[in-house]
Amino acid sequence: SRDITIIIHAEIIFPLTAFKVFKQLDLPPETHISLYDDKGDIARARRPWEIVPIGHKIGKPEPLFKELKDEEVESLRKKFAGSQADRKEREEAEAVKVAAQLKKMKVSDNSGKKKQQAAKSAAEAEISISRLDICVGLITKAQKHPDADSLYVEEIDVGEGQTRTVVSGLVKYIPIEEMQNRKVCVLCNLKPATMRGIKSQAMVLAASNNDHTTVELVDPPKAAQVGERVTFPGFVGEPDELLNPKKKVWETLQVDLHTNTDLVACYRDIPLTTSAGVCTVSSIRGGSIR
Repeated sequence: SRDITIIIHAEIIFPLTAFKVFKQLDLPPETHISLYDDKGDIARARRPWEIVPIGHKIGKPEPLFKELKDEEVESLRKKFAGSQADRKEREEAEAVKVAAQLKKMKVSDNSGKKKQQAAKSAAEAEISISRLDICVGLITKAQKHPDADSLYVEEIDVGEGQTRTVVSGLVKYIPIEEMQNRKVCVLCNLKPATMRGIKSQAMVLAASNNDHTTVELVDPPKAAQVGERVTFPGFVGEPDELLNPKKKVWETLQVDLHTNTDLVACYRDIPLTTSAGVCTVSSIRGGSIR
């Protein structure tokens, strides 16, 4: 259990590994799992049988780290053997050897192609999920669009002091009663779009099954604070003030938004996370989120 605690407390450094540990224990990621408290606050410490009580059913156990093969161990041993001075000397000798080999080769610099590849790599690196401004919102009012039978018009509080008007095509899938006074995940930095005469200032995230016959809202935890940002552990950075539609940032990232087998909303295999835990759906597994 102490090993588990060490891994969990390394969440900032190994967020994905920590999430996998929680998943295998079938515990929510927000669980305080420490066997002791660094600040001496005994009240926050927990006994092992309180963390995983008798009769608790864990998830499917899987290896967290792969075993190094003999050849990999030997390679690492050679690479890091000796003192720093020894390693530096070997690296310099290898560099001289490579430089000598390159002099014998007739290599085209392909400068134009290299510039194109560098520009493409830089552009791809810029498209990070951290650029999306996804917030916890509260629908304070929802009603049918006056000019479109398939659309709802919602007023959503995202912690800005005044609500945002959002138009959503959810009438066929979600009863209006379930749209009232409900916390949702809201993408706040899309360019506003006018839909049948009403300007929509954000987008509510929802998951759908493969044939799009079932659609469910992505639910933040009940204890999540209205206005707090939904984050992705391991991805840092501030969101764009407004996404440029020409750059297709949302369209590029959206293809990797989905629900997993545990009904958790994810980007790739990273959960949409709030201060109160991860965001989920009711029943759609392996669904697309948009």
